Amino acid sequence: MGEVPVDPPPSVWEFPPSSRFHPDDDLVATGADLEPGTVLLAYRHGLFPMPMGGRRAPMAWFSPVRRGVLRPGDLRVSRSLAKSVRHFEIRVDTSCAQVIDACADPSRPSGWIDDQIRTAYLRLHELGWVHSVETWRDGRLVGGLYGLAVGGLFAGESMFHHERDASKAALVGLVEILDDGLERLVDTQWQTSHLASLGVTEVPREEYLAMLPRLLEVPLPAWPTAGQGGSDRSEM
Repeated sequence: MGEVPVDPPPSVWEFPPSSRFHPDDDLVATGADLEPGTVLLAYRHGLFPMPMGGRRAPMAWFSPVRRGVLRPGDLRVSRSLAKSVRHFEIRVDTSCAQVIDACADPSRPSGWIDDQIRTAYLRLHELGWVHSVETWRDGRLVGGLYGLAVGGLFAGESMFHHERDASKAALVGLVEILDDGLERLVDTQWQTSHLASLGVTEVPREEYLAMLPRLLEVPLPAWPTAGQGGSDRSEM
């Protein structure tokens, strides 16, 4: 059983109610800070941060009009992916900083993870709220994802791969942790064609926000203890 997350001091900020969100705009607020209490408050209200502009620009907070979500039971694992996954070792929370750094690689198109985002999520990782699911082969980190877990919600932030199917294998590993018979949801923020092929669907913002209170009451999943690793699927 993983350790219980540490509650940070409450945020000094308030986010606007959903009744004030523009019906056609994913961007719903700007400003505030990235203190742990602020970031947690945002996720509990269906928002997440994403920088727009330089470091001096105010932080942008999004709540997509159409939200990408994955119910653990809806994950689609093709025959080829199932075969590929067996060649990887899945670990949890052993290299969160390296996963975030790989996701933040400036050579990747549409990169958005800057130093302030990196610092904020590593602080939340230290408090037990942010987790990384990592794909390893022959002692090398070759793929992974990270996100924030609160109640029955896993808010996925980003994923990367250096080998074919390595990020998909990390998603399979995540779903194995979350698929424990309780109501859980992976928030992917937006749906892409790649994510749709894995079972991610879209729900209207109103539906997502209506689900949140119930999801937040669900106990956290049994995250493996940091340093303990995850499932070893590497073939002998």
